[in-house]
Amino acid sequence: MPKFAANLSMMYQEVDFLSRFEAAAKDGFKGVEFLFPYEHTAAEIRNQLDAHGLQQVMFNAPPGNWAAGERGIASLPGREDDFKRAFDLALQYAKVLGNRYIHVMAGLIDPEQDRERHRAVYLRNLAYAALVASREGLTILIEPINNRDMPGYFLNYQHQAQEICEELDIGHLQVQFDIYHCQIMEGDIAAKLKRDMSRAHAGIGHIQIAGVPDRHEPGDGEVNYPYLFKLLDQLGYAGWLGCEYRPRAGTSEGLAWLRPYL
Repeated sequence: MPKFAANLSMMYQEVDFLSRFEAAAKDGFKGVEFLFPYEHTAAEIRNQLDAHGLQQVMFNAPPGNWAAGERGIASLPGREDDFKRAFDLALQYAKVLGNRYIHVMAGLIDPEQDRERHRAVYLRNLAYAALVASREGLTILIEPINNRDMPGYFLNYQHQAQEICEELDIGHLQVQFDIYHCQIMEGDIAAKLKRDMSRAHAGIGHIQIAGVPDRHEPGDGEVNYPYLFKLLDQLGYAGWLGCEYRPRAGTSEGLAWLRPYL
């Protein structure tokens, strides 16, 4: 039976961030994730988790200057020290919040830039982060993101992410398989889940879901999620499914898709 984590950056926009933990718990969620926690102290968030019996699943390391358009700095030449400081901050939060995973965003690259140079920086930063994370029992996630929602993002395809994990082969580094992004970029989701869940190296650490093409509820769109949920059970996936979608209307009102699984 799948375990579902509410993404509090996208869901429950009806209330302020710290109130979303209670709202998610009332709707039956046992786990939560979000993009970035850094506008609040780790203690404030920990209090909400404890008050409502929730497990923190994952969040993203600081992505650089988000407001200025940055979408991660892990692959950006010249930003290595910034990356280490950002990752150290994420690690401090994870120690308090208790999550097992931290997602590291790669960043954007222009077509005229040297992709191999970016890739070399990316691998060095990931190796550093995975080594530091391993000392705390944490795992780093990398996620292919579609180039329609995020043009220029460095990592777009599942095989690219798996190849990076296999090349580094250092442990504590896995792929975050976002079904929404995968369907937009390449489709053939079931085959890719079967392929990557069986890999001896790395594999899939975390999965996220949303309806395609509009990123609304998973029950809305072209993807047959009930089939995929059964497949994940058959494949032995014991992790969480992060509900990273924008509710079409009210969050609670749109949870009819979830009720059969609670």
